Amino acid sequence: MFHREGIKTILFGSIFTTAVLLLSDKFITLIWLQKTVQIAAFIILVIILQFFRNPKRTAILSETEILAPVDGKVVVIEEVFEAEYFKDKRIQISIFMSPINVHVTRYALSGLVKFSKYHPGKFLVAWHPKASEENERTTVVIENPNFGQVLYRQIAGALARRIVNYAQEGMQVVQGTDAGFIKFGSRVDIFLPLGTPVNVVLNQKAIGGKTIIATKA
Repeated sequence: MFHREGIKTILFGSIFTTAVLLLSDKFITLIWLQKTVQIAAFIILVIILQFFRNPKRTAILSETEILAPVDGKVVVIEEVFEAEYFKDKRIQISIFMSPINVHVTRYALSGLVKFSKYHPGKFLVAWHPKASEENERTTVVIENPNFGQVLYRQIAGALARRIVNYAQEGMQVVQGTDAGFIKFGSRVDIFLPLGTPVNVVLNQKAIGGKTIIATKA
């Protein structure tokens, strides 16, 4: 199963690979060169397909748990000052996605979208300390009866050149469902109220829509 954001890219990749196979058979006489070109084209298509994969996951809905919004590695767990929306201290959990991770963003909790904003910006490497404030990004705030307001931020990385965000202000969203997509390596930050028990540790691998990252105090 592939994500809808990859349909055009997958179609282009398939056409490109088919063309390379046909043309190399016709115009390249050296067998070793012909096979090298064909294998390279096939590998490119495989990379495209794996990048846009969208494994079906059914989240077990919970009003007392916050789920990982993306697949990746937990790289930050710390108390920070969130300057854009809350303008106070929050617990930040950051998950870094490499190009081989599933890049679907899922809602970490159910609730009402109170804020959704896109910010153009730089393309620093996703783990850079300033990436959360200076890179291209989206900021979304969801209000939940048990956790209050929780903010998550999709952040572009050095390779990412497009962030897709489906959250719109006023929407009621469901935990674990599709919230967007980030193309080619990136990071998602989530900001929780102080005192929220955190269930993950640094360098832990998280699975979007499955791994419990925090629970109700």
